[in-house]
Amino acid sequence: MTGTAPAAQLSWPARRDRRRQCHTGCVQIVAALFIDDIELRQAPGPSTRIDLSGVHFSRAADAAVPCTVAPHLVVLVHCPPDHPGTAALEVTYHRRGEQIARNVQPLQVEPGKFNYRLVRAELEFGEYGTVEAHCRIDLGEPIVVPFTLLAPAA
Repeated sequence: MTGTAPAAQLSWPARRDRRRQCHTGCVQIVAALFIDDIELRQAPGPSTRIDLSGVHFSRAADAAVPCTVAPHLVVLVHCPPDHPGTAALEVTYHRRGEQIARNVQPLQVEPGKFNYRLVRAELEFGEYGTVEAHCRIDLGEPIVVPFTLLAPAA
């Protein structure tokens, strides 16, 4: 943002408001998905390919509840060319409106490029149902990704 004070010099409410207003000029989430596996490979150009396998939004439990599952969430992000490339990724997990887990990690993305982060939380289930992962960067609006635990397969 040209002509504005650096974020570190702003008061907390001003930094929060600035982050919420940031749309195209900030690091942004491109996609957030639960996956089984991720592989990176080079392609001509040079260009990187990200192969995701086992993308899912539900899964059958390995055993009857109560149980703990640890689904893998991949968050793909993009940094515009005019951004320094540093940000914070926060993922909170919610069940029926209550936060049950939280993960915060720094992001370093080369300007003009993409990157990803893997987020793994151990989620306790006392009953079958849905947990929502709320993914956001620098206090921005969250992207919500549901994960539903189903009864074990027969």
